[in-house]
Amino acid sequence: MSFSLSISCAVSSAQLIDNSSSLKNVSATNYLRFNYENDFFTGTDYYYSQGITIEYANPVLKKNPINKLLLFSQHDKSKYGISFNIFGYTPTTIESDEVLLNDRPFQANMLSKSFVLNIDSIKKQRIASSVSVGIMGPAALGKEIQTVIHKQTGDAIPKGWQHQIKNDIILNYQLNYEKAIVRAGSNLLVNGIAEAKAGTLHNKLSSGINFIAGSFTDPYSFSPAKKKLNFYLYGQGLITFVGYDATMQGGLFNRKSVHKILANEFERVVFRADMGIMLNIKKIYLSYSQSYLSKEFKKGLDHSWGGLSLAVAF
Repeated sequence: MSFSLSISCAVSSAQLIDNSSSLKNVSATNYLRFNYENDFFTGTDYYYSQGITIEYANPVLKKNPINKLLLFSQHDKSKYGISFNIFGYTPTTIESDEVLLNDRPFQANMLSKSFVLNIDSIKKQRIASSVSVGIMGPAALGKEIQTVIHKQTGDAIPKGWQHQIKNDIILNYQLNYEKAIVRAGSNLLVNGIAEAKAGTLHNKLSSGINFIAGSFTDPYSFSPAKKKLNFYLYGQGLITFVGYDATMQGGLFNRKSVHKILANEFERVVFRADMGIMLNIKKIYLSYSQSYLSKEFKKGLDHSWGGLSLAVAF
């Protein structure tokens, strides 16, 4: 586990973890959710090594001043929330002190996110917007977290963090759109999805489809779950057009990173697929998923990871 779980971690990110989707819908406006992703679940041990997220939604967060930067309509029902995230990335090995050419650089980032999710039950659409603010580089404590955990677990002490992406600020804006396109009662739902990210961390555009199959509560409604037990499968496929990725290219303001992937080495179009299961018992939501991502740079590798999510509605 190349970027092991630390006591101090919290929410992921929404970098790769994205809870605005209907796939992990919580039928409440007040809830607490914990997410943990790691490539340990798929037997890999490189690139996106870990993402941790603690997310809290509550109507009182409507007063969050950052919401003035977000999109929401008084005519739609909305969820207001905040999250804290830690992410870690490593090359294909953590046992070398040298810069690994043609490999992903070490990178860590720590950020907080404010979000608003609007649900239009008439048009069957969901629009989420968020602002993320944080830091990347040594200030995000990636080396320290990994070293402490590896000492405690008896794993190899990581080498190479001295070549990680340098300190820089994170300021990113994200928009997500989702609309129902096929529906069969309360047992099957297919949605079209689109996503845009812009800022100092990511500049990307994505589109695709997702589905939910089984027993679930309508994600286009704020009505509470009618059944005490819901269980369903979900999946999605996304095509992403990449403009900039600071986890590999370094920050926009601090250009002194020793090890980074150059723009001409990028794969500008990547594919991501996710599959998972969700178990909802009353106010408890438990899910497990696995994700696949095609190679992000020309001499890179495909990658996969798994994730656990636990939410409690109030």
